[in-house]
Amino acid sequence: MNKKKIELQIANIQPSGSTSGAYTMVLAETEGMRRLPIVIGGVEAQAIAIELEKMTPSRPLTHDLFRSLSHAFNIEVEEVLIYNLVEGIFFAKLIASMNGKTAEIDARTSDAVAVAVRFNCPIYCYEFIVETAGVTSDDESQMSLQEPDLDLEEIESATDEDVSLDELKRQLDAALANEEYEKASHIRDEINKREGGE
Repeated sequence: MNKKKIELQIANIQPSGSTSGAYTMVLAETEGMRRLPIVIGGVEAQAIAIELEKMTPSRPLTHDLFRSLSHAFNIEVEEVLIYNLVEGIFFAKLIASMNGKTAEIDARTSDAVAVAVRFNCPIYCYEFIVETAGVTSDDESQMSLQEPDLDLEEIESATDEDVSLDELKRQLDAALANEEYEKASHIRDEINKREGGE
């Protein structure tokens, strides 16, 4: 298991195409082409977007309260680390320090990122997670986008006879080119499932 740390940055937050009220947060490598799509709740998406846009709510949001409380007691969040992925669920923690002491605090990934943008601290992920759940397009210029794209239901119900592995990979490239990251994550999961069963 590769525990090399990869730095990520927020590339995009958009409504999820498959889950009502949910959003897809896309984290991108700061030095690379891979992207990590993570489905998050609407409240967390709003909390992240408000800070990114430097908007000031009329009353402090929960993450703003956490920042104010931390600053009042000289607690600094040094980094956010997405450290595990189990059955499609990402696990994250805050690395915080106070008076020379460091603590690791478990958090939902969406909350951890909402805190990271408020403390302007880096977001990291282990290489094995990016390898497993990351999506990328190596050569978008060679993609053929003429064939009809699959919708999410077709992807989830597709068998080897219906759609070949090569076709799924082409569909993945097409989804990435169109910045359809939620769709890309479903296709990636199907590819990983098939390749893992070989």
